Formats: sequence, structure tokens, C-alpha cells
Amino acid sequence: MSLIVMKFGGSSVGTPERMQLVAKRIIERQQEGNEIIVVVSAMGDTTDDLIDQSKQLNANPPAREMDMLLSVGEQISISLLSMTIHQQGHSAVSFTGWQAGMITEKEHGKAKIKKIDPHRVITAVKNGSIAIVAGFQGMSEDGEITTLGRGGSDTTAVALAAEVGADACEIYTDVDGVYSTDPRVVKRARKLDNISYDEMLELANLGAAVLHPRAVEYAKHNNVKLVVRSSFTHNEGTVVREEAIMEQGVVVSGIAFDKNVARISILGVEDEPGVLAHVFGALADNGIDVDIIVQSGVQDGKADFSFTLSRNDADKALQVIESIRETVTHREATSDDNLVKVSIVGAGMVSNPGVAAKMFATISSLGVSIKMVSTSEIKCSCVIAPDKLSEVVIALHTAYGLDAETEVFVGGPKERR
Repeated sequence: MSLIVMKFGGSSVGTPERMQLVAKRIIERQQEGNEIIVVVSAMGDTTDDLIDQSKQLNANPPAREMDMLLSVGEQISISLLSMTIHQQGHSAVSFTGWQAGMITEKEHGKAKIKKIDPHRVITAVKNGSIAIVAGFQGMSEDGEITTLGRGGSDTTAVALAAEVGADACEIYTDVDGVYSTDPRVVKRARKLDNISYDEMLELANLGAAVLHPRAVEYAKHNNVKLVVRSSFTHNEGTVVREEAIMEQGVVVSGIAFDKNVARISILGVEDEPGVLAHVFGALADNGIDVDIIVQSGVQDGKADFSFTLSRNDADKALQVIESIRETVTHREATSDDNLVKVSIVGAGMVSNPGVAAKMFATISSLGVSIKMVSTSEIKCSCVIAPDKLSEVVIALHTAYGLDAETEVFVGGPKERR
């Protein structure tokens, strides 16, 4: 008998009809001889609706109260799903994050899981019930309700699977698995039968929305077998594991893109030891993540350097840079938020020269200038203007031989959380 953790996102349980289909799918997995733990997100647009309501009353609500509010969405899902399973003649028990033993840091809005005590969940499963656990939420050690931030339900599912020693953690979404790129942009995107943790982590970090990076990191660290499957079909899906079987001749596994990119340039900086440490230390202290960093040559004792970050953090980053002007003297700091990032990812890149050159040539052939570049052993990213992003992604997909023979039909909205 296998122990399986099944995670369903918001669109999978977004209507009563879909809730019934999900309940049937869960019961089928149990009747195959498996013990089942289910993790669910809030239904459909519930979270966005709650956020909108809060803003109508308070434009800057306390983080604690937002966690109190947003945790309600998952509690609605788990109770309704449990009721639906009971209506179909099977036993189910629902658990909030804290009832399931999710102990987190006390950081509202983006708490990290510190430990899990899943004894109530395990007891329910051993007694023959299906355990339904609220994703995205937990409780701090001093009893405060917390939420885990973006991708929190994926993280809940993987962390729970690791803690209980599950044989697999199945992530159900609105597509059949992990694709070579977003099938909404490239109609001939190819579904991958398997992919390594490292490749999946790069794709997730670079903009692929099917799995959250934190969940993939957790799975890699704890060697949790991940399977990405469709909520609406019985297709096999994509297996994410330590070493994927590389298809012969395939050097690049996928192409990701990120539309939420800004570039900040700090010009005329004194060329002194410790300048970069001061700048990026101050940004880190203010919770700002940076990505690509490029420094130009030094002239007359002055240097220029640029870095990319989330567009949402650009204004805050400029304020931080201004606040350290006495320590890091510079002529000016500028921001450009009309940018996107496109990336190729593949374990085969490390042993195949010329992969990056092909990317640069393909982008150049479309008359697109590359503004910044970042590389690692298994990825290459280019920052470009957004005008021809779709054309660039389609061209790269073809250039690296990733086009499938037939077009992909993608139905349903994108999953949430």
C-alpha cells in the first residue's frame, strides 16, 4: 500500500462541479489501494476577492489581520471537499494548517515552515479516512495564524509528503504536466515525461508557473518524488526527480520567461573596495532579491553597474540606494521597468558548446537587442525589451528542436497558489 499526497490548486476546486470531479479522482486513487492525504488551495478567485474586500476598508491592513482573513479561503475548500467525499460514500476528515501540525516562523504573509507534527493526519489515514489539509497556512509557536506566501500550497504538500514519508507527491493542475514552455504562447510546446529537480528549479525560478521554486527546493532536499498531472485527465504527467532520463539529442529541456523584470543602474560609483557589498547588503536587509548583476569598466576612478529585480521592488530599491548615498557615493541611479527575461534551461548544456551562441543568434535574427546576460551550467538568460517576447520564445523553441508534432489544447484558467 502506497501513501500518496495529492495537491489541488484553486481552479481545480473552483466550482461545485469541479469539486465533485476532484472528489471522484481522490476516491479512485484510494480505491487503487493507496492511503491518501490531500492538500487544497482556496477556491478559484476567493483569495483575490478577499484581498479586494480588505482594500475597500483599509488600504494598508495589518499583516496579522490579512493572514487571519486569507486563511479562511482554504478552510472553505477543505470543508466543502470533505463534505463532497462524504456525499459520494467515503470517509474524509478536514484539517486546517495548524490542526495538521504546520508550525511556522512568525512572519505574516510569507512564513516558512519550521516543523510539522502530522500525527492527527496520520491517525485519520490509518483509520481509513482521506485526510484533507488546508494548504498555504500554518501557525507560529506562539499561536499566531500565518500564511506561507506565493506557492504556499505546493510547499505545504511537499513538506507534508517529506514528513510522512509519502511514496509520491502529486501536484494536480490545469495542464497535463511540465511543458517545454508555456503552451499558451507556443502551441507546439512539448510535454516532458520527466525532468530533474535542478532543471525544474531553474525553470520555476525563471518564470515557469507550474511549480513554485520553494516547493521544488523542498522536494530536492528531501528527495520527494513529484508528479505534475492534470486535474481533468488521467494522462501520466511529468515526474520530477533527482536525475531525469535525458532524451537523446535534447540539450535544452525548456524555455521560461519572466515579464516582471526591472533594471536599476547605479552610475558614477567610486571604485573602492566594499561598494558592492554595501549596496547589495542594504538591499538584502530590506528584503529585496536581485538577479543579474553587471559591472562596466572603470574610467577616471568611477564605475557603473546594473542589476535586475522584480518590477514590484524597483521603487523601494531606489529608496534604499538613496539612503546609502553617503556610504556609496554615485552620480545617479536610474530604473527601467520596460523589460522581460527569457531563459533556456537544460542539463545537456554543460557538455555541449555553442548552446548560448545559438540563443544569441536566434534573438538577434529577430532584430532584438540583448541588454543583459546571465549564465550557469544549465541555463542562459537574456534580458530584452518586451515587444517581441512571444516571437523570441517561439523562435527559441524551434531552434532547440522542442516543437511537438501536434498543437497543445489548453483549457481552463491558470492555477492559483
